[in-house]
Amino acid sequence: MLRHVIAPSSGWTKASHAVVRDRRMNSDAKILLLYVQGLPESATGRPLGELARKLEMKGRAYQQAKKQLIEHGYVHEWRGQGDGGRWVTEQLFTNTPLTRDEARAVRARLSPEAAGPTRAERLSAPPPSAQSPTVGEPTPPSAGGYVPEEEHVDKNTPHPPSEAEPEPKPDPEPEPDPKPGPEPETGHRPTPAQEAGAEATPPPPPPSPQLSRAERVLLSLRHTRRELLLGVGEARALAVEAAKWLERGLTESELRHALLAEPPKGGVRSAVGFLRHRLTHRCPVAPAPVAPPEPPPPPVRALITCTSEAEEDHVFRPLGDETECADCRRATAYANWMVDTDTYDFPPDMTWRQRFVAVAKADALRGEPA
Repeated sequence: MLRHVIAPSSGWTKASHAVVRDRRMNSDAKILLLYVQGLPESATGRPLGELARKLEMKGRAYQQAKKQLIEHGYVHEWRGQGDGGRWVTEQLFTNTPLTRDEARAVRARLSPEAAGPTRAERLSAPPPSAQSPTVGEPTPPSAGGYVPEEEHVDKNTPHPPSEAEPEPKPDPEPEPDPKPGPEPETGHRPTPAQEAGAEATPPPPPPSPQLSRAERVLLSLRHTRRELLLGVGEARALAVEAAKWLERGLTESELRHALLAEPPKGGVRSAVGFLRHRLTHRCPVAPAPVAPPEPPPPPVRALITCTSEAEEDHVFRPLGDETECADCRRATAYANWMVDTDTYDFPPDMTWRQRFVAVAKADALRGEPA
């Protein structure tokens, strides 16, 4: 391999061989490491995720690169709660791998306020001393600029409420004679209103298998693309459109591939809107109905001997239960016609065998010798 290298005079970043030749980190982690290393001091106040977005590195690629940098000691994070109660994440980025103790020492040197007491130590400190009271006298609270009216709890009203008269108790009915019958059911018996409500609102039918499979596919999309995270109610509403894909012959893997293929360049702003648009506008066409198979041909019958009075015996293949061949049956029909009309006219397409048989049968019908 030939190599021609020219060292740049400006705009360069030093990269150690340990970083470039490290096989434990992928190319995204190395590029992010070199990019942050070459930034000016004015850009160190930004989080690592914002710097990675400038390299078009986001989503799973950024998470994988950050995980590798943390595992090998190039990035360290501390998460704590500030004085105002807000949680703050502080990141330390180095171009050489550091242990946790070494990173804590570098953090204390670069950020002196980070070396102060922790939140647990501040909570264990003694409470502040008592202060002088505020100048002035306490005033009653006001609601909307109105002074609360004086309550009349202990005063008597001129018209006290009347007491409800006790309802007369009904006379006890005589108990009927005990008769043998089914044992009474234990428990509270529902009222007629409850029984009518139970009849008016039947339980919802269980979801079809297609809806369950479609809902399971929609909820599994977040494992591949985090931006397609759906709630259970959203997935249940979209499962109606997704079930149409499964009803038209597609498998679950094909439906998942159709929803994940060709993501938008600008990202997905609304997972529900994106999936609803794709399920509605890319739904496959329903397959054409399959034509019923043609019935099998009738079985071929065996050859039989014609039973007509012909000079030579001959065989034919019957179509039904006939015992004479087509030529003999035609000759019989012409023989009857010849006897009725007393003529010997034959059609031009009639063969000599048919004519001979027709004349013989006509003579037999007239009683003349052949």
